[in-house]
Amino acid sequence: MTTPPGRRERKKAATRQKIADTALRLFAERGYDAVGIRDVAAEADVAVTTLFSHFASKEALVFEQDEDFELGLTQAVTDRAPDEPLIPALRREIHALVRHCAADDADPVWRMIDGSPALRKYEESMRLRHAESLAAAMAADPGLSLTTTAAQTIARFVIDAYSLARDAADPQAAVDEIFRMIEAAWAVACPARPAKVS
Repeated sequence: MTTPPGRRERKKAATRQKIADTALRLFAERGYDAVGIRDVAAEADVAVTTLFSHFASKEALVFEQDEDFELGLTQAVTDRAPDEPLIPALRREIHALVRHCAADDADPVWRMIDGSPALRKYEESMRLRHAESLAAAMAADPGLSLTTTAAQTIARFVIDAYSLARDAADPQAAVDEIFRMIEAAWAVACPARPAKVS
């Protein structure tokens, strides 16, 4: 059983959310490039140092759920049932991420990201970091017995599945199509291990 967060943790989370919400509102109103860190801090009524204690950069304000997404991906590996094959667990997590990021209210944010070289570069580095974390979780799982190369390859495919599906006309169908290819790659990497639930 998880312990509910204490008052200090709740306050910290509320401050972080307030900063992120304020930043996204200002970016939407004025444009990403026209808003500075000091503008966000002033509007959120926090010190610049407080903002930086929650977010390492201006780009990170746009991707405020980055750590949650990364944790969800690694937990799809570490928290799955002992007899559950890996690929269906990862497919479920990518479906959830795509649902979140393809929602109608996410459109303005993705338009902003697509229009900013700095944000596109940040997103690319974020995806690489997610792939590294996912590969490390897979390689550390003794039940998988993956080589480092196999873990890195499958992890990259999974992260790319999210990115490709998010931009597809039918994102959920795209996830399923891409995961059929990932299952084929898994069969090569681990011929003795099933990719799907029978």
